Amino acid sequence: MASPTLPLGRAVDYPREYDPSLLFPIPRAQGRASLGLHDGPLPFTGFDRWHAYELSWLDRRGKPVVGTLSLQVPATTPNLVESKSLKLYLNSFNGSRFDDAGEVLARIRADLSRAAGGEVEVAPGVPPTGDDADGASIDGLDVDIGFYGPPDAALLVADAGDEVEEQLRSGLLKSNCPVTGQPDWASLRIEYQGPRIDREGLLRYLVSFRDHCEFHEQCVERIFSDLMARCRPRRLSVEARYTRRGGLDINPWRATPGCRAPAAARDLRQ
Repeated sequence: MASPTLPLGRAVDYPREYDPSLLFPIPRAQGRASLGLHDGPLPFTGFDRWHAYELSWLDRRGKPVVGTLSLQVPATTPNLVESKSLKLYLNSFNGSRFDDAGEVLARIRADLSRAAGGEVEVAPGVPPTGDDADGASIDGLDVDIGFYGPPDAALLVADAGDEVEEQLRSGLLKSNCPVTGQPDWASLRIEYQGPRIDREGLLRYLVSFRDHCEFHEQCVERIFSDLMARCRPRRLSVEARYTRRGGLDINPWRATPGCRAPAAARDLRQ
């Protein structure tokens, strides 16, 4: 029997039937205001790509069906959807009967589009795991680090006399969920053209998110905004691939207009 003083083993009351009211939208403006993005057009394009690994429903004869799901929410939607609410919403399909997968996907598309405030793309399945080796890793740099938050944009510097076009990556990004306080782990891919970014400063900057509480989408927008302000690239693409929690992984991407969107893929850690 679980101890009443410990969270382990406590029952969680999951929804018994399909319930779209479980979705909890959060205005993106709340996070963007702290970045000075509350007025005027957004300085980036992008989307939030979700992969859902725990999807099930009943067919008309009551037999369970299982599947996976990919979602793509445009960064221009006024709301993001809180991840635990999405988990509970998807679990609400478990005990409800539907004609076929098409009906389930149509319901999810309509419900998420309503919650986000814009058209959400929904497709069955998740992409295969890809090559984690794209770009140059900065994780092996021999540096001393003793600062873990809040994120410090002053750590970012670039050499205006050395123009480059390169891809950098790190698997050391960690932040914390502002709702639960639980750790969120991610790998980051940065592709840019412009003054050469100091790699040691970039690594220290990414590690400064370690004790920071912010949603995945907001962290990526902060990284994009800080890099643009401090390093002045002419072209910039920032993608984070967060590891799975609650049967979901989230992959926000933000870029200067005109950048090619990253192909759908998953890290080995996902």
